[in-house]
Amino acid sequence: MSPRIHPTAIVHKDAELADDVEVGPWAYIGPDCTVAAGGVIQMRATLEEHVHLGPRVTVGIGSVLGGRPQDLKFKGEVTSVEIGEETTIREYVTVNRGTSESLKTTVGKKCFLMSYVHLAHDCHVGDGVIISNGTQLAGHVRIDERAIISGLCAVHQFAKVGRHSFIGGMSRVAKDIPPFVKAVGNPVKLYGLNSVGLQRSGFPEPVVAELKKAYRLFFRSDVNVTQAMERAPKELHPFPEVQALMAFVEESRRGIVI
Repeated sequence: MSPRIHPTAIVHKDAELADDVEVGPWAYIGPDCTVAAGGVIQMRATLEEHVHLGPRVTVGIGSVLGGRPQDLKFKGEVTSVEIGEETTIREYVTVNRGTSESLKTTVGKKCFLMSYVHLAHDCHVGDGVIISNGTQLAGHVRIDERAIISGLCAVHQFAKVGRHSFIGGMSRVAKDIPPFVKAVGNPVKLYGLNSVGLQRSGFPEPVVAELKKAYRLFFRSDVNVTQAMERAPKELHPFPEVQALMAFVEESRRGIVI
């Protein structure tokens, strides 16, 4: 079975397409691009160069993947974009290649990037992440697995968003968002644990209850973060999720949203 390539599409001779890939009208697939089995490149979509798509990835109308980093330090080094299997990229999304900092921009498995999302150079998005319409990620942003970012948000360069967190629409994220929480606003603030999301993801009730205690200790008590870190081992059950929250806070370099 040969790839189903529309006659108006352009596929570079150095691109590699699996046998069942679909390429729509006026699409372009450039050099050193690979599209694995089940891939769909819709009309007018562009894979500029060094783009590698896992199985069953869909790239929507007019999206551009693998463009040069918008970074004045970029000197033309070979860098890439990697998209994990079963990820859906909707219309007019842009994902730039990495720089010498990490050499690639990555999106995990089963993610959903809605229309007009932008991922700048060296962004790293975990599995199962949802990024809604019009949200813009600056360079070097990390989004951990199963986080949800609502529409029209802006995320500052080098910021980190923890796993299973939820960010409300039109938020300006200039610091790190801890895992398992809800955040919204400009400037962004925390609004409790992401309880509904954790329940939908099957977190056991004892874990959710302990995360609530951790949230109150770190973000709603009269102690600072250093003091909370000292008290946490004595006051909280060491579930892996609680330890992950503590580690995220301890490792933050931009500071934690509270």
